[in-house]
Amino acid sequence: MSLLHKVALSFVKNLGPVAAKALIAYLGSEEEVFKASPEKMTRIPGIGEKRAVKWDFDDALKQAEKELKFVEQQGIDVIFYTDARYPKRLKNCHDSPVLLYAKGKMDLNPPHIISIVGTRNATDYGRQLCHQLIEELKQYNVLIVSGLAHGIDVAAHKECVKLNLPTIGVLGHGLDRLYPAQNRAAADKMLENGGLLSEYPSGTTPDRENFPQRNRIVAGIADATVVIEASIKGGALITAEIANSYNRDVFAFPGRLGDEFSEGCNFLIRNNKASLLTCPADLAFSLGWEKNDVSKPVEQFMLPFDLSDDERLIMDILRQNSTPVAIDDLTLRANMPMSQLAMNLLNMEMQGYISSLPGKTYRVN
Repeated sequence: MSLLHKVALSFVKNLGPVAAKALIAYLGSEEEVFKASPEKMTRIPGIGEKRAVKWDFDDALKQAEKELKFVEQQGIDVIFYTDARYPKRLKNCHDSPVLLYAKGKMDLNPPHIISIVGTRNATDYGRQLCHQLIEELKQYNVLIVSGLAHGIDVAAHKECVKLNLPTIGVLGHGLDRLYPAQNRAAADKMLENGGLLSEYPSGTTPDRENFPQRNRIVAGIADATVVIEASIKGGALITAEIANSYNRDVFAFPGRLGDEFSEGCNFLIRNNKASLLTCPADLAFSLGWEKNDVSKPVEQFMLPFDLSDDERLIMDILRQNSTPVAIDDLTLRANMPMSQLAMNLLNMEMQGYISSLPGKTYRVN
């Protein structure tokens, strides 16, 4: 497929990622989109005549030619949403960008990815939590994603650089500049193990409306989002809301009462929009991760003798799955009423045979 047409598709004004993907799906390729008549496009569900006639594909091709020269000169990687290198977690989000610009040395599809977000006005409390969390996550070979903003974002990136953990900063502007400029030194070091990512072409300035869009990449690219210090209004809570809309896990450290930059975390926890984190180890445990440096000996599983018939059935179902099983799935597979299942699960959890995880999922201990 033509890289020119892939890049040009992102330059078509008033053509969002959802509509762009629909055009490709119905017309067969990016090149066919540029060949198709407005009449043909209007027959595609969700497009409509008014939208199709507004799209200037010729101008988009001209802009794409200039952009390709820039990315080639700067050593920037162009990743289309159909490429194998495109982040698979992000691809599952309906409004994910059709195109990403990447600079650095990065794997966008490692086994574990965590996004860390928080206030630009980080306190010593927040920075210490950030340090403890990333130090704990190092043993799981996690990719850390954030927005390279002041405060918690850049603190997370710097901790990763210090511990040689891969980290990616998602930007709300083109890769021909860096905002805020004070974080340039950190960004340069990140290129050695991770780097910078953006959906915006060169020449895009860091306008206010770009950052909520940027936040959907931060939320969608990761297994879970962790909020460390956040006020009741701001980008961190927007990212948490987006992560929830994508059915991703959200975690938050509790904040100190009366602290302005803890109100957001406490709000998320209080309204069941984030799971409580009391120590960094909670995160890996909740996500079911195992340490890379621990090789467990093969042990023969012995079924507890004091389980009821219903509990043995539940245990068998959980043992057959390498990942946690949702309670809705359990009730169907066990053919058991929800009230009866919930009682058995609670009893098994209290005896220490199973663990409940975020999202009403369960696994064997």
